[in-house]
Amino acid sequence: MNITEVVRSLGETIGATATVKSVFGEPVTSGQRIILPVATIRYSFGGGGGSGVGDSGEEPKKHGSGGGGGGVVLARPCGVVDVTADGARFVYYQEPALIAAAVAAGFLLGMAFGLMRRAAK
Repeated sequence: MNITEVVRSLGETIGATATVKSVFGEPVTSGQRIILPVATIRYSFGGGGGSGVGDSGEEPKKHGSGGGGGGVVLARPCGVVDVTADGARFVYYQEPALIAAAVAAGFLLGMAFGLMRRAAK
């Protein structure tokens, strides 16, 4: 099996298993309301291989080959789609820690620029 076939096989396997359904489960139904989970799923993988002949001076030339690969799958919730008889709406999932970190970074950056501007006068 060559490297192209290995990478293709790996991509197909990951693509088939990295789904919202496999991460967050089935949609939830309650009366006339259906809740559908929504996620971002990212996957990345790579591999490589090679072969060659080594020159070891007077000794016979050595032949070698090798290969390897790896990958990662990341699934994060985005929100849910709330489906009712009146229609559907997307409810965005917000991560409080991420929002707090962004606010803190903005505050610190503003203070740093303010102090630099004050020091320049």
